[in-house]
Amino acid sequence: MNLYGIILAAGEGKRMKSKIAKPLHKVCSRAIIEYVLDAAEGAGSQKNITVVGHCAEQVREYLGDRCEFAYQKERLGTGHAVMQAADLIPDGEGTVMVLCGDAPLITAEILKKAFEEHISENRALTVITAKTENPHGYGRIIRNGSEIIDIVAEKDATDAEKAVCEIDSGMFFFKSDKLKSVLRRLSNDNAQGEYYLTDAIKLLSADGEKVGAFPANFENIIGVNDRVQLAAAEKILNRRNVNRVMLDGVTVVDPDNTYIDSDVKIGADTVIYPGCFIEGRTEIGEDCVIGPDTTLRNSKIGDSTTVERSVLTDSTVGSNTAVGPFAYMRPNSHVGSNVKIGDFVEVKNSSIDDGTKVAHLTYVGDADVGKRVNFGCGTVIVNYDGINKHRTTIGDDAFIGCNTNLVSPVRVNDGAYTAAGSTITDEVPENALAIARSRQVNKEDWVIKNGKRKNIK
Repeated sequence: MNLYGIILAAGEGKRMKSKIAKPLHKVCSRAIIEYVLDAAEGAGSQKNITVVGHCAEQVREYLGDRCEFAYQKERLGTGHAVMQAADLIPDGEGTVMVLCGDAPLITAEILKKAFEEHISENRALTVITAKTENPHGYGRIIRNGSEIIDIVAEKDATDAEKAVCEIDSGMFFFKSDKLKSVLRRLSNDNAQGEYYLTDAIKLLSADGEKVGAFPANFENIIGVNDRVQLAAAEKILNRRNVNRVMLDGVTVVDPDNTYIDSDVKIGADTVIYPGCFIEGRTEIGEDCVIGPDTTLRNSKIGDSTTVERSVLTDSTVGSNTAVGPFAYMRPNSHVGSNVKIGDFVEVKNSSIDDGTKVAHLTYVGDADVGKRVNFGCGTVIVNYDGINKHRTTIGDDAFIGCNTNLVSPVRVNDGAYTAAGSTITDEVPENALAIARSRQVNKEDWVIKNGKRKNIK
């Protein structure tokens, strides 16, 4: 059976009070609407159409060719929105699911089950419903026994109808031909002057068509209409992500104080301490220790590596490496295996090969560093001349003395040493010692002669 998706994302989202289109606000580092499209695709949808309106170009640009688009110029209700997409649904037998572009907690599993029930029961329409103790703001499901006879918007509901706790999710499955037929018969004769898609229930029931409901958990159908609801959705989704990695064999010491994005992958027997933000498409190997208070953003970490109280962005780290505490790895930094990146070390746009030690208080920027290099405390690679960035190359087994300045572009060859306190501006040959500093001169009694001594009582 062919399955098609229509995602409603044309609303203005006034309560967000934002210049950003509501479906593009981020939940766990991904746009709300991405989760809806993921669910639709996971359920088997062969074609998805997103209805855009407010900030249409933002949504189009963000989603690119991931789906097709229909434009709702005037926002005249959910029925009117679906009308704009109906012509893009192929004729013939099939099912159309209508989804909300602001519901990031819906899952492919729920949509699959709802679709299967819709087909097996041979319904013209299936609505996904949920029960909640606080139904305020949602349309109410009106039943005659087990049969659904109507969905009433809260603003049109009587007091008795408002007391109903079963609510409309705004998500539906239609036989495609029945959907196209009923859209032509929708009326805007209501308090808002809008075309309600929910009126399809009464119309199809009057036709003798089968209408039913698929119950879901309220958590799965929550929509995001303001920043409070955005935070609530974020909390739920983050807990799902944390639970997912724990079930995969990861120890999360304090789940309530750990943030893990949806695309993150973590190997078994890794331990995550509190205060960690693991974001984007980060991948962490097995047997690692991450944190506390660490941010990993779109980075890849090998096996048996420790990262403590540090920030890594768009970088890679090999296996059996120690990073931190208080290290900072900026984009396009690549660190090998058995490496030490210690406290207050910053690495930027550089590669550091296996076995190298950068223990503390050092800046490595725009550099290619070989194997088994030792950096003394306070080393600075001086990569910027005020106009352009330049690269430095350090060969295998080099030793960089404390407080060395390497003025790029410069090369330190294999096995070479630099003396502590040197400013290196020229190439250092293989196995050579470079000394670039003034000789010490002691001037006897200079302090006394120049009246610098203070009386100490």
